Amino acid sequence: MKAILFLEDGKSFMGCSDLAADVIGEVILNTAVVGYQELITDPANVDKILVLTYPLIGNYGCAPKFNESAKVWVAGLVAKEKSRVFSNWQARSSLGDFLNSHRKPIIYGLDTRTLTVHLREKGPCLGIISTEELDPQKLREKILKFKQQPSKTLLAQISTPRPFNAGQAKKKKLAVLDLGLTNSLLKQLEALGFSLIVLPYMSGAQQILSVKAQGLVISNGPEDDPGLDTVTQNIQPLIGKIPVLGIGAGCQVIAKALGARVIPLKIGHRGVNYPISRPGSFKGEITVQNHGRVIDNNSLRKIKELKTTAYNLNDHTIEEIESRKLKLLGTQYLPVSPGFDQVNPLFVKFSKLLRN
Repeated sequence: MKAILFLEDGKSFMGCSDLAADVIGEVILNTAVVGYQELITDPANVDKILVLTYPLIGNYGCAPKFNESAKVWVAGLVAKEKSRVFSNWQARSSLGDFLNSHRKPIIYGLDTRTLTVHLREKGPCLGIISTEELDPQKLREKILKFKQQPSKTLLAQISTPRPFNAGQAKKKKLAVLDLGLTNSLLKQLEALGFSLIVLPYMSGAQQILSVKAQGLVISNGPEDDPGLDTVTQNIQPLIGKIPVLGIGAGCQVIAKALGARVIPLKIGHRGVNYPISRPGSFKGEITVQNHGRVIDNNSLRKIKELKTTAYNLNDHTIEEIESRKLKLLGTQYLPVSPGFDQVNPLFVKFSKLLRN
């Protein structure tokens, strides 16, 4: 059926959708060639309209083993071409069927190259995917009405409602604060031999300390969620008491707890090929990233105990922070597994921090 992607600045793109839709969300770009299933099931992308810049999407289908969580979190997906066939020995369904089973629309058949250039020039903005209404004026009114609604936290529906345990080890215990926990993060921590207790996002400092874990991991999640202010307040009393690792939004929580500012990027870092480097090193690393905000470098300089240990080679924004004195480690990039059930070096580094 005919569908439209309408942006709040008036730009519109016509396409097709197999599912009736009328969804609003922030329109973001991701340049990854593969990994669409991981992206749409990542809680950090909750209520986003995700534009995939690679032109052909869905050719290897979907398999349960690649889910980052139990549901599709994006509001909608945008692609140039949705593959009519899929070929992968692990696949159990097509991308279209997978999205339909979760009642999430994909709009395809539109010019994602022009859309990408437009978003790179204008920055992220609200948009609407609709099959029910094609009139620009009425669509603009829907977006304006959406913007007038009071902002509310999405962490309550993303985070676990009650603590649960994972992993088999008994001697090495970590607490994980769930801001949008992914399966891949759990697997890597379990592979290092940790037993894990996963806690709701609202857990206070005393509740976290009461589980008697060796350290705390704050997971990634939606960066612009108002609930992160509460998380920051809860984390402040823990600084210097136990080792803490923050990933993505978790890293920003650590920075804000220490008094640093977090600022938005005009163009988010979202893809699988972002280069980073470390001060004093001539070597680069290629990382996976999915964030639209960064720690303000000027405010970070005022915190003497905290130092930058990695920066983005494209725009020199902060990608990793560390404090041995306060036993803190934070990363904006996503520490994904290098493959074959291996563990990202960041988690090995955090393990050493725990021992020290």
